Amino acid sequence: MKVLILGSGGREHALAWAVKRSNRVTEVVCAPGNGGIAEIARCVPVDLRDLDALIRVALAEQPSLTIVGPELPLSLGIVDALQDRGLRVFGPTRAAAMLETSKGFAKRFLQRHNIPTANYAVCTTAAELEKAVEIFHPPIVVKADGLAAGKGVLICQSRRTAIEAAQGLFTGSLLGEAERQVVIEEFLQGDEISFLCLSDGKHVAALVPSQDHKRIGEGDAGPNTGGMGVYSTDTLLEPGMKEWILRHIAEPTVRGMAEEDTPFVGVLYCGLMMTARGPQVLEFNARFGDPETQAILLRLETDLVDALEASIDGRLAETELRWSPGASACVVASSAGYPGSYKTGFPITGLSAAARVPGVQIFHSGSDRLGSQLVTAGGRVLGVTAAAPSLEEALDRAYQAMAEIHFDGIYYRRDIGHRALRRTP
Repeated sequence: MKVLILGSGGREHALAWAVKRSNRVTEVVCAPGNGGIAEIARCVPVDLRDLDALIRVALAEQPSLTIVGPELPLSLGIVDALQDRGLRVFGPTRAAAMLETSKGFAKRFLQRHNIPTANYAVCTTAAELEKAVEIFHPPIVVKADGLAAGKGVLICQSRRTAIEAAQGLFTGSLLGEAERQVVIEEFLQGDEISFLCLSDGKHVAALVPSQDHKRIGEGDAGPNTGGMGVYSTDTLLEPGMKEWILRHIAEPTVRGMAEEDTPFVGVLYCGLMMTARGPQVLEFNARFGDPETQAILLRLETDLVDALEASIDGRLAETELRWSPGASACVVASSAGYPGSYKTGFPITGLSAAARVPGVQIFHSGSDRLGSQLVTAGGRVLGVTAAAPSLEEALDRAYQAMAEIHFDGIYYRRDIGHRALRRTP
């Protein structure tokens, strides 16, 4: 098989790494890829914002399977377009991807199907906004309706700042593009869990759960990012809770989408808050998470290609996902200034020494190659990922590898996994 992966980040590097391990795969192509992905796959330049260009790449390559990594091509309808041309593609259609691409759609869907989530209001005008904010007690969560690369959620400590934040989303001054609607939500307290499932449109198969660290600063301080690190352990969720989430959240979501004639085939990412009143859906994503994928796939023993094809063919109920026991962790190295403005083009050194640490895989999120030199090319640059029998050992390995790596302005959180370690007796 030839497999085409669309995307250019750490998620796509992890997908390429996992796909390449399949005995069925003879070639991996990534469009556009990055400097690290180029070491294990053939990279083809393409603009992920250009649907016609993406279609041309797929038609030229004629892959046996296309895997869509990021959300933007899903929002453009790349799955629909490739299916119409007779190509096998893993990912939800444009209509099904609205679970991620419109927060307003997702909240109304959750309400229609009695799936637990925070109280909310969807506002389309300033007048609606000012009226809705009065219903909520601070802190108040303000969300952009559309895609925002992990930066569209603002936690406001007063009604006034919530109104100002929402107005900034309406005008485009906060994210660069004006939102037509804004979601206001009650603030939920608890631990966040990333609960990802494969779906074939009728059935779901849970991946191992993980916990992301979205804030830039240690102790979960500062603005939200696309994710500064993640860990996955056998003890993150008790078996009874995992079954509850499957029965009351994941399965009703897939069933509800089918009932509304938008069957969901792909990865259903349930972003959950584990509250005193039980798990609540914070958000849905319609694709693999980043950096969750890096930690999750390091533990996957099943052939990933087999699992994705079972999803496409409606055979997921017959498919068993096998996982290595223990834990994994991913620590993200970012450019100084991220998630704000940052500089790129700095040489990356120490990767060979870092890769020699047992159990470590280094996934590139934002790198490029200038001749023989790898250089920084993004806000999040590397995801240093390790697997081990325990979380402590996985983190030790990841940080040991990270200590070998250098580029100007390198920044990473040194407290990934702190919630789990705090709970450990």
